[in-house]
Amino acid sequence: MKNAIELFESRVKQSASKTALRYKQDGVWRSETWNDWATAAREVAGGLCALGVAVGDRVSILANTRREWLHCDLGVVHAGAATVPIYQSSVGHECEYILKDSGAKVLFVEDPSQLEKVIAARARLPGLERIVYFDSGQKRKDGSEWTIAEVVPEADRKFVLSLEDLRKNGREYLASHPEELDRRKKTVEPIHTFTIVYTSGTTGPPKGVVLMHSNIVWECEAMREVMPVDENDEQLLFLPMAHIFAKILEWTSISRGSSIAFAESIAQLKANLSEVHPTYLCAVPRVLEKMYFGILGNRNSSSPLKQKIFDWAFAVGKSVSRHRQKGEAIGFALGVERALAHRLVFHKIHDLLGGRIRFIISGGAPLGREIAEFFHSAGVQILEGWGLTETTAGTCVNRVDRYAFGTVGAPVPGLEVKIADDGEILVRGGSVMKEYFNKPDATSEAIEKDGWFHTGDIGEFENGMLRITDRKKDLIVNAGGKKIPPQNLENALKTTPYISQIMVHGDKRPYLTALVTLNEDNIGVWARGQGVMFSSLSDLATNDKVRGLIQQAIDEVNAREPSYSSIKKFAILPQDFSLETGELTPTLKVKRKFTSDKYRSILDGFYNA
Repeated sequence: MKNAIELFESRVKQSASKTALRYKQDGVWRSETWNDWATAAREVAGGLCALGVAVGDRVSILANTRREWLHCDLGVVHAGAATVPIYQSSVGHECEYILKDSGAKVLFVEDPSQLEKVIAARARLPGLERIVYFDSGQKRKDGSEWTIAEVVPEADRKFVLSLEDLRKNGREYLASHPEELDRRKKTVEPIHTFTIVYTSGTTGPPKGVVLMHSNIVWECEAMREVMPVDENDEQLLFLPMAHIFAKILEWTSISRGSSIAFAESIAQLKANLSEVHPTYLCAVPRVLEKMYFGILGNRNSSSPLKQKIFDWAFAVGKSVSRHRQKGEAIGFALGVERALAHRLVFHKIHDLLGGRIRFIISGGAPLGREIAEFFHSAGVQILEGWGLTETTAGTCVNRVDRYAFGTVGAPVPGLEVKIADDGEILVRGGSVMKEYFNKPDATSEAIEKDGWFHTGDIGEFENGMLRITDRKKDLIVNAGGKKIPPQNLENALKTTPYISQIMVHGDKRPYLTALVTLNEDNIGVWARGQGVMFSSLSDLATNDKVRGLIQQAIDEVNAREPSYSSIKKFAILPQDFSLETGELTPTLKVKRKFTSDKYRSILDGFYNA
């Protein structure tokens, strides 16, 4: 395929009347075919052409993951422009930075709340010519409707228009310019910009990663071996479309013909799984961690008999898992026990995931090995993968028939991956970005002249499978010069059911310390069982019994570590890290610099006492 437009049109031709997208509206699941998606995309493209969007222009999207996001994304592609996604959780100044840096000409927003983030900055965005909104109203907490008219001053009303009107304009434009989209398609070469995806900015200002049409076409082909899906498969999509992981999930479905169902929200994920019955699911580790702790929480609140049955089933499951990891047959007797364990316990976990799940792909952050093995024992295979925005997502991925827990799998076909002398992982091949947008110095620093891209991750190969040990910039070098990867400690402690998040600290310090947040559900159950009186999470954060419980978990991890990489002091924070309070990225990773600055007085206090 020459470009992504041809890739999409090929799928529409093959699967025209089959279901492409599913979404819930007014309590009912509705479907759109590939032809429906193509029609929407062409109308959006025509509307953009009517607005003066040219080949090579940038068009931004600020919205939650929903079918209109994909309609507009393909519309931008058909117009020969480049999509610039913005996380729906981004605040006003973050949106302004991306719009200004990318030079976006048009912005799609979801509703009044998203429009409000940018309308005030219009005077500082001379290159932004028009805003298109999906929904004109939004419900307040009191049930009243908040409208576009309340957000947009009278003088700016002509600056915004609805998606419905844009598509209407698109139909009229295409009627009078029937050859325009085909003409543009022929001009889009493999090296032309397909999208500019901005990094999360955890280590500095976000950088725009320029991915070409050749990158997306190459990655889709590479995913054929990694993700064994076809027209009979369906995924439940809930990840933010501003992240490259979700972007590849969109285009993998286009490449393979699998359908996409949109979750209503993270809060509705459990209900949507039982309604959609997806055959595969892609998630960030935080979602899987919450599922894991939820299952353990149900176990702990059950009767002693049910707890014994649960533990017996997982003992059987672990035995089966060990055999399967080695490629060994499980034998008749163990097979009978496995069938009984599924009937008594494991089917509930499968039902929780919709009942048809063949595999789950985890990416975006490290997944604890214990969690992957837990689900594998229950017969649910989690395939952990690794990649960066700069490498068009999937770079190394475990396969259904070739996997190793604790690793991110083998490189995808055709990609070169090697370890530099300092342990950094280098990547070269068709998925590596073109450049950082308007940042030639940063580009030359990241990509060597012979094409090797410096990922910034530290890792090692084990039997051809890559193990990520840490981020190069996250490595702690203590006052004694010892290098310590904090993620090893953090991942080990996050498998403790009472810990939600943990950030290890200690760069240039004499010893390691940590900030800990509590898993509200599990610590609450434990506290009530211990007779601890509390009215809020902050009460538990200062309770001596809770502190003793966390100290015990830290002591167990410390016992496996040399003295220099053990945690000497910690603080339990009165609230969890979150997107809203700024400690987490949209993919739910901890922002170390932000969090360190926010809690500087606590961290300094560890060493001043």
